[in-house]
Amino acid sequence: MNSQHSDVDNCIPRRYTVTSALPYANGPVHIGHLAGVYVPADIYVRYLRSKGREVMFIGGSDEHGVPITIKARKQNTTPQAIVDRYHALIKESFEKFGISFDIYSRTSSPMHRKTASDFFRTLYDKGCFIEKTSMQYYDEENKQFLADRYITGTCSKCNSEGAYGDQCEKCGSSLSPDELIDPKSAISGNAPVKKETRHWYLPLDRYEDFLREWILKGHKADWRTNVYGQCKSWIDQGLQPRAVTRDLDWGVPLPLPGTEGKVLYVWFDAPIGYISATKELRPDDWEKYWKDKETKLVHFIGKDNIVFHCIIFPCMLKAEGSYILPDNVPANEFLNLEGDKISTSRNWAVWLHEYLEDFPGKQDVLRYVLTANAPESKDNDFTWKDFQSRNNNELLAVFGNFVNRTVVLTHKYFEGRVPAAGRLTEADEAVLQEMCAYPARIAGSIEQYRFREALNELMNLARLGNKYLTDNEPWKVFKTDPERVKTVLDVSLQIAAHLAVLCEPFLPFTAVKSRRILNMSESGWDKAEERFLLPEGHVLNPAEFLFEKIEDEDIERQMDKLRAAKESNAKAAAVDYEPQKNPVNFDEFGKIDLRVAKIIAAEKVAKTKKLLKLTLDTGFDTRTVVSGIAEYHAPEAIVGKKVCLLANLEPKNLKGIESHGMILMSENPDGRLCFVEPAPDAEPGMQIR
Repeated sequence: MNSQHSDVDNCIPRRYTVTSALPYANGPVHIGHLAGVYVPADIYVRYLRSKGREVMFIGGSDEHGVPITIKARKQNTTPQAIVDRYHALIKESFEKFGISFDIYSRTSSPMHRKTASDFFRTLYDKGCFIEKTSMQYYDEENKQFLADRYITGTCSKCNSEGAYGDQCEKCGSSLSPDELIDPKSAISGNAPVKKETRHWYLPLDRYEDFLREWILKGHKADWRTNVYGQCKSWIDQGLQPRAVTRDLDWGVPLPLPGTEGKVLYVWFDAPIGYISATKELRPDDWEKYWKDKETKLVHFIGKDNIVFHCIIFPCMLKAEGSYILPDNVPANEFLNLEGDKISTSRNWAVWLHEYLEDFPGKQDVLRYVLTANAPESKDNDFTWKDFQSRNNNELLAVFGNFVNRTVVLTHKYFEGRVPAAGRLTEADEAVLQEMCAYPARIAGSIEQYRFREALNELMNLARLGNKYLTDNEPWKVFKTDPERVKTVLDVSLQIAAHLAVLCEPFLPFTAVKSRRILNMSESGWDKAEERFLLPEGHVLNPAEFLFEKIEDEDIERQMDKLRAAKESNAKAAAVDYEPQKNPVNFDEFGKIDLRVAKIIAAEKVAKTKKLLKLTLDTGFDTRTVVSGIAEYHAPEAIVGKKVCLLANLEPKNLKGIESHGMILMSENPDGRLCFVEPAPDAEPGMQIR
């Protein structure tokens, strides 16, 4: 076990390697990701840098795995196109939000492919894997083995339909494909068959003694109880060999001859992304961040990744033999939204890129709220009302109000120059002494990964300043005792300067603005242990508001978004989809003739509510089609529209009109029929293939 911990133990590591869980590049980042991983990691790293420590802060996109291939298939595109799109969006969002990665890389990079392949090959050559042949589900129509997420069925635990082969999202139970009732291929919808396949497994059971010594004995005191408890549960239940390969065509190819169509399992390949990113940034000395025993390795993750970062990845590192092990893995619990679980599929989320558009310049407000309400020991809830209240009643009314009043009064009475403090009263001395205790107090909480507690201490310093200024009322005293006002404002300015230094890990944009107002150069954390940061005569810049009031209308717009998402989900859930019809063979399908056609006339069919008589230009003839769309489309509104026509449907007499063909329509969740439209440049008569 690495014995270096922190300043608290008076044993400072030579350097720090800090990783944050790699988000899947199949969607944007939301507040659950931020609260669970990225905000606490950034606070920790910014603090270490302000202490003058050598830090490598690593982030990147996890670009392999079945969710990405599923999204690509649904959108009729390639996995590479999906990851390119979301990697760029996530990277830009993090940059705008102030997450201060040294590098934000990606697991589809050539460097990562080589690093992951070499890592596997090293373990393979050392005989660390066992090779097993087993029966796995196979889609005969698409000629491929089915990863867990490509198998759906009824959950054997709660009987909900639509469960995946690895998890039921309704009840949260972990599953295996064999536990599904009536399994189906998510690709074809067919019932899969079992077929023999060969894979490589990391025998975790061989590492139980190592894990018991390293975690259960070595980290019982310093790891969070949720992390330690989950690890203990896994170890006590007995570890089993875990596959490190998959039958897929998207991922890092297995670097062994005769294994085409097999890739490294994403949870073997993804954590190696931390190493490959370091090699990408520091090709000449990357090893000191991963192999020097004087380096402290810390993983910031959510609770769903504990087993991978505390058991599987350490076993991989142990098997390789030359890497350091993580000193700590401060995993957070989950953040809910307005009393409901955050869900990307239901659009029940606050997306970072949308927040940055809706609240420009308010990055620190979200950082503050997510830290103040961080799910460090239990699941917590984000509400927009709490967001508004914390901004208006804490950041604005306490922190911002104190700094603004202090600077405004200094300009009013002393031309913006820091006045010379006169005789200090006992109360003044007590406030200054208390001020100087905050750097160590906040640092102690950060070093122990108690970021919510650390932020509260920062705000206590702001409360101290606000109370001191209010109690001494310099605006009332100036006429009778201007010398006393000099002392009061000098003390208040010193507190404001300390806030500017100490808030940087939590509120980096506010720190920049505060330093600009106070005309301070960037100062390290240790500087805040000094009593007087602003010398007599130091000239301040004009006052600016650090925070703005968030109005009810701003919150109502966000609630409208969530209400719309809930309404859309309810409509979608209420739709009773017809079951898929029986399969047809390719020859039967080939008899269908789909064409582009243009509506050149339309009129209602007498004595009916639903029917329209349409005259169509098909490019090779003019024909009549009767369509049941009158409830949703006015005749005059659709003349000139291009449509998709089933052209070779047998003619049928409808209300005395011979209908020759069928217009293709889709049904919305509310039952409305909408045209399936061809490409804008398609011409009548063109085939639809």
